[in-house]
Amino acid sequence: MNKDRKQVLEKTIKRCREKNIIIPTFEQMYNPEKVPQGIKDELKNIGLWDLEPRNLFRITWKNEPVKHGGRFDGVNYIELPKEITGVKARVMVLVGKFFPTGAHKVGACFGPLVTKLITGEFDPTTQKAVWPSTGNYCRGGAYDSYLLDVPAIAILPEGMSKERFDWLKTVGSEIFATPGVESNVKEIYDKCHELKAERGDGVVILNQFEDMTNMMWHYAVTGRAMEEVYEKNKKANQRFSALFLTQGSAGTLGSAEYIRKFHPSVKVGAGEALECPTLLYNGFGGHRIEGIGDKHVPWILNLKNMDMVAGIEDEKCMRMIRLFNEKKGHAYLKKQGVSDEIISKLDLLGISSVANIIGAIKMAKYYEMTENDMVFTVATDSMELYGSRIKELKEERGEYTDVDSAKDYETCLQEIDTEHLIELSYRDKKRMHNLKYFTWVEQQGKEVEDLDAQWYDENWWSDRLDITDKWDKLINEFNEKTGLIKKYQ
Repeated sequence: MNKDRKQVLEKTIKRCREKNIIIPTFEQMYNPEKVPQGIKDELKNIGLWDLEPRNLFRITWKNEPVKHGGRFDGVNYIELPKEITGVKARVMVLVGKFFPTGAHKVGACFGPLVTKLITGEFDPTTQKAVWPSTGNYCRGGAYDSYLLDVPAIAILPEGMSKERFDWLKTVGSEIFATPGVESNVKEIYDKCHELKAERGDGVVILNQFEDMTNMMWHYAVTGRAMEEVYEKNKKANQRFSALFLTQGSAGTLGSAEYIRKFHPSVKVGAGEALECPTLLYNGFGGHRIEGIGDKHVPWILNLKNMDMVAGIEDEKCMRMIRLFNEKKGHAYLKKQGVSDEIISKLDLLGISSVANIIGAIKMAKYYEMTENDMVFTVATDSMELYGSRIKELKEERGEYTDVDSAKDYETCLQEIDTEHLIELSYRDKKRMHNLKYFTWVEQQGKEVEDLDAQWYDENWWSDRLDITDKWDKLINEFNEKTGLIKKYQ
């Protein structure tokens, strides 16, 4: 370590000691049983969203699903019944609401920030962390930054939900609203360049679309959570057959890299809004599926590991959130045989979560999956972050009726089809991979040799993902130097 980094690291250690900050390891995030008992006891008195450093240990899929005082349980998930999915395959949905901030992005943000803090690459006394986002990433980044006593800047499109902007104000982040909506990612990058030009080394851009530690967190934590749910629920002859996730930053698709190690024949599908079909049709446009960025291909998306790309209609997602959250919708679902238990959990599914579920159903139908197949996806966040969208839909379209419920159930669920879907050939994957050139080499300064290495070097991805043991060693060393972990050992 050079002299400058060593000095920064010493300042960071001192700051964490003063602020009572202990950093969890990746192992503790995927296996909270490893969290020291004393820290578990402290969590009894801390709310899930509290701005308290110990909530770093709640960056896991295994939080007890309560607002205050919860500790750890099994993975939070829902199995959707065939009365909703219309398919024979079992559809398993990991639930992100019970992360702090109500979305799993606190995990995606953990790697980019913590790996720089514990190596002296980021100076929290002089620098600000910039979180370029289409919504939840800057929320997760602002939250993690607050817990780690790091000044933060949130960048997100002005068309995002009111709830996102209101919450960001509570954690004291600088906020920049860029022109456009979900699909206007370039405008976010432009603002990053502008801030860098204005403030120089005073800002550090933590770009989820290119930072491999975003993907690494999902590889280590989300992938293991999926495998655990599979092992817990599988019956004789049942396979881990498919995984579908909207593209977004491609971080969550890192879980597919882990799953394929144990289930080589798994089918992996990536989704995007049909109104902005960048991978599907080299298209462009705006859409309303908050939580997925597009009009470019993320640097951290491994196209070689994809089997399918599907376009999801944003209108169907908007209609489904009404079906899942209005009283008339609940009553209709109950008539179709959906249990009260499942109906009570439908508010755990936000807009992009609904898009993921539609994609999972598309995959099950396309591959003609049976009772022997298990299909996995993720509910990245819940309707807690989109109450204003329900209100807007009511103002725009009127009260939700029995007729609306019947139409939406049939059209948006039971009649999900396999249109706007491509099963990828080798050349399809290479074509989509090559689209990275225009964003990352021409605009963002990546080397074309690295772009080629992603495609041709069979170890490129594993060398950057299967390394959490290395980071855990450095985290443990950092915690030892602050001296705070001693009383828990």
